[in-house]
Amino acid sequence: MRRHISLALLAATTALSGAFAAQAQDLNLYSSRHYDTDERLYSDFTEATGITINRIEGNADELIARMQAEGANSPADVLLTVDTSRLQRAKEAGVLQAIDSATLEERVPANLQDSDNHWFGFSQRARIIFYAKDRVENPPMDYLSLADPQYKGMVCHRSSSNVYSQTLLASVIENHGVEAARDWAAGVVDNFARDPEGGDTDQLRGLISGQCDISIANSYYFARALRTDVSGLSADIEQIEWVFPAADAEGAHMNLSGGGVAANAPNRDNAIAFLEYLTSEQAQVYFSAGNDEFPVVPGVELSESVAKLGEFKADDVNLSEVAKNLPEAQKIFNEVSWK
Repeated sequence: MRRHISLALLAATTALSGAFAAQAQDLNLYSSRHYDTDERLYSDFTEATGITINRIEGNADELIARMQAEGANSPADVLLTVDTSRLQRAKEAGVLQAIDSATLEERVPANLQDSDNHWFGFSQRARIIFYAKDRVENPPMDYLSLADPQYKGMVCHRSSSNVYSQTLLASVIENHGVEAARDWAAGVVDNFARDPEGGDTDQLRGLISGQCDISIANSYYFARALRTDVSGLSADIEQIEWVFPAADAEGAHMNLSGGGVAANAPNRDNAIAFLEYLTSEQAQVYFSAGNDEFPVVPGVELSESVAKLGEFKADDVNLSEVAKNLPEAQKIFNEVSWK
């Protein structure tokens, strides 16, 4: 992944500032991103445009339900959330609207945006295979290999109710077909070292504690532990190695953080301006520097902690198509008793 700064995007941010500097307006943001570092994104947008952000934070499903209940009277202008499955859920719930933005369509790669322009991705996390380097001599080099019997009793993973699990399986369906995906899920269950539990950081801690030898986690959890002190992880992080999966095939699965304009947005123009700002050089660099994520805009500079993970091939599968596989993914999880 290239790491040079695009002057074109920097110029676009300057133009955005000039277009709104004289205006004092509001933007009502519903967000399930709970990161203190995002405060910088919001304050910089306000400084550049004069638009004040009024924010409500909560669980993604709760925010979607709230927007449905509010209906035409909803004050929401923008919904921000994490993972393709939640973005698709918001679209299907009718709380997002299609928008026409040449800026977004140009800056956000086509595979990272909804085919009907209801949502767009703004940052990514690679779904990486991690392993205990002193206990695993031949780590799996792709997702399908996690089902290999040689790894029986070695794998820990999140539950099937987790959106990261659901979207990964949905992408396996898209890349390899339903039958291969079912065989894979059943094989991974057979290889579990313990029942699924905890979050991504817990999967990494499991490698250090010896609960398991191989796990999957999003890249930003590991990069954060490289940059700051994460309890039960950072002090012994040198025990862990990683693989960017499927380097010779489809590439590493990417989880998406994104958003869209609310269906009944009272400040629609401001909402579009905010989404466009999130693709600016300034914002894209901060997604990496502030929260250890990968930018979606090609060529944006990576933070030191993210760059330490190394270069890799990202799966460029169309996430709008992946989202269509989510019901089938849940069906497979139930069939193979993935808890």
